[in-house]
Amino acid sequence: MWLKQTVQSLKRTAAISKAQAIKNLSTQIKKENVPTEKLDCVVIGAGVVGIAIARELASKGREVLVLDCATTFGTGTSSRNSEVIHAGIYYPNNSLKAIFCVRGRELLYKYCYEHGVPYKQTGKLIVATGPLEIPKLNELMHRGTQNGVDGLKMLKGFEAMKMEPELQCKEALLSPVSGIVDSHSLMLSLVGEAENNGTTFSYNSTVIGGHLEGNFLHLHVLESKDLENSKGEDPLHPELILVPKLVVNSAGLASLALAKRFHGLDNGIIPPGYFARGCYFTLSSTKVPPFEHLIYPIPEDGGLGVHVTLDLDGQVKFGPDVEWIDGTDDISSFLNKYDYSVSASRAERFYPEIRKYYPNLKDGSLEPGYAGIRPKISGPRQSPVDFVIQGEDIHGVPGLVNLFGIESPGLTASMAIAEHVAARFLK
Repeated sequence: MWLKQTVQSLKRTAAISKAQAIKNLSTQIKKENVPTEKLDCVVIGAGVVGIAIARELASKGREVLVLDCATTFGTGTSSRNSEVIHAGIYYPNNSLKAIFCVRGRELLYKYCYEHGVPYKQTGKLIVATGPLEIPKLNELMHRGTQNGVDGLKMLKGFEAMKMEPELQCKEALLSPVSGIVDSHSLMLSLVGEAENNGTTFSYNSTVIGGHLEGNFLHLHVLESKDLENSKGEDPLHPELILVPKLVVNSAGLASLALAKRFHGLDNGIIPPGYFARGCYFTLSSTKVPPFEHLIYPIPEDGGLGVHVTLDLDGQVKFGPDVEWIDGTDDISSFLNKYDYSVSASRAERFYPEIRKYYPNLKDGSLEPGYAGIRPKISGPRQSPVDFVIQGEDIHGVPGLVNLFGIESPGLTASMAIAEHVAARFLK
């Protein structure tokens, strides 16, 4: 009995402390005479998902402001990935990843065709290089079919190797609807459309937190250069307060850290964050690409395996691998101050993995490319977790939409996520 009373007392104390902290913060801001502006919709983060959401909201006649810490759009995960249009094979049936990937792929191909965004429906082979991997290939075939992916076909090794003479495998799963896209051109086109519908993009503008007051989330905004000059000092003091009717937290790698700085939002609904760094290497000294299709091994812990992707200029890329890294402090996270360097020595881990399906890969032919970081909400040796899209029904904060764990297939799913956010959360 005493334990129950103690817990209840602690909860009441915590609630009072939180309310008092919010009140103190609000009073401090008023004392400092921080300028305050009321707005319709604010999207935090100008990655491909944030841009797609802004475009969708603006197309519904809403006034939209997009805030990003960087000097331009798409400088984070959106420009550091494989640029693959995924079919929707890997994800559990009826998951958001499966639904949005399949729908997003359809929207994306249609959009690219109609707007002249460079893309190519290359098709993809997922390969089993040993007999123990064949059951996993069959599982992927079944899952993809359940998810509504058209044209999937199991191939014997000789059939796959006839299509791709440089390939070595026991069996393969052909996905003809997979492809590649120029992600920068896609984002540029989406930004242009959003701006034509009245969206404003404010770069070098970092949202550093917020507080709930009078049923509205008040966003705290600071110029990025001033945040950089803060030298890690905390608490951070905003230069501007924005009070929107709708806030979409699409901050990618920083979305979890930012949500924890929304005073009045229960931190208990914010999932734990994990960061999986992935490096890419490019194939040097080749005039003709060894493959015409994308080549993927069986998925591994934390990723889809070191695979072959092509860009629209014909360059061959291998990656990404998976390196679980520690998170960083909030300020570094807000400013995307992650280590994106690629060590040439890391190639030694790539050669044996790639040679399982591409045995003719020559020594010394891999050159460091680039690195990206996956914003994950499941960690090493844990089962993959679905996209998390939270509205007021989950967290109780009116007008706030949190997007967490938007990793692969985020690029493919971006327009479907935007469609969903507008349909579900616009009032």
